[in-house]
Amino acid sequence: MKKIIAILSVFCCVNAFADDTPQMPAPRVSLFSTTVDWSGVTGLPLSQYSGKITGSSRSLVKNGLVLYYLDAFPCYGAADSVRIWVSPSGEVVGNLRLICVANPKTVQFAYHNATADAPQSETTGLLTCPATGDYDFNIDLSKCTVGPNWSKYGK
Repeated sequence: MKKIIAILSVFCCVNAFADDTPQMPAPRVSLFSTTVDWSGVTGLPLSQYSGKITGSSRSLVKNGLVLYYLDAFPCYGAADSVRIWVSPSGEVVGNLRLICVANPKTVQFAYHNATADAPQSETTGLLTCPATGDYDFNIDLSKCTVGPNWSKYGK
């Protein structure tokens, strides 16, 4: 009985010192993409576009460059074709297949440097590249612009 009273006393003391300030729940993030209805929103039909990575920038590629396409109007990436690896010699592994309501003029990638067999890791930042051509368009890596690292975007 004494043990029960002692335990209850401890709980009462702890409860008396507890902060009664109501805690705000963390905001919930809801991802909603309009990309699946760009055709309905614009009235333009969806078409498939294929990107070919060309050119080389040794300072950008280094020991290998992993690119992840970032969806942006007028295109979104086909799920199986948005990751590309570029070797130091310019070999490209992977396909860039986009579904668009208009021909892309620029494409953006999240990127990081890694060898072909490296485990997936966080990307470094943003890479913006001009796209030339029509349904089969080209991206020349030497003409891409490196954006700020993710840490520059803040929280």
